[in-house]
Amino acid sequence: MPKLIIIEGLDGSGKSTQTALLEEHLHQNGVDYKKIKLPDYESPSSTLVNMYLGGEFGRSADDVNAYAAGAFYAVDRFASYKLKWKDAYENGTLILADRYATSNSIYQMEKLDESEWDAYLDWSEDFEYNKIGIPRPDLVIYLDVPVEISQQLMTSRYDGDEEMKDVHEANVRFLQNCRKSALYTAKKQNWCVIDCTENGTLLPIETIHQAICDIVDKELLNA
Repeated sequence: MPKLIIIEGLDGSGKSTQTALLEEHLHQNGVDYKKIKLPDYESPSSTLVNMYLGGEFGRSADDVNAYAAGAFYAVDRFASYKLKWKDAYENGTLILADRYATSNSIYQMEKLDESEWDAYLDWSEDFEYNKIGIPRPDLVIYLDVPVEISQQLMTSRYDGDEEMKDVHEANVRFLQNCRKSALYTAKKQNWCVIDCTENGTLLPIETIHQAICDIVDKELLNA
């Protein structure tokens, strides 16, 4: 049985909604699980992450290099693991995560030349899973939504107030490049990719949910 399942996607891709629906599905099927959401913005461990996203190091995401920003998030993930879900994980509870170390390859790798992507993936995996010792995911599901659609969803989320977007959410070019790096990583690391649109329109929430359940149920049955 997989012990760590990750739901990934760009901002505005519906990750939180789909994670909540999957949580309900697991509960209804009697699966012993614990849900986590990263970054853990309310924890002191996310201080550098909040400073970065709040623009204190510069209003552009590129003002903080991929390795520094990756380390900010890694520290937060380490604290979350040690303090909030390590015991459950080690006791066999399924951990369902809304984002994880996999987000590094989506949001930070974009800052590098494509010729450096493989080296960054190697560094990130070694740093997080070997050096600081958080668990490797067993299953990563990536919700693929074109940026023009995810931007519309975020604008609706913030009631049209563009100033509420953080340094990632406000930069369309950055997010377009993030989608490219995400799909590159998905292919390289065997993520399950769900195309959440059809003919330029977002699929119904329940349709996407069913696609996720089909993947997860297959993994659970084959465990």
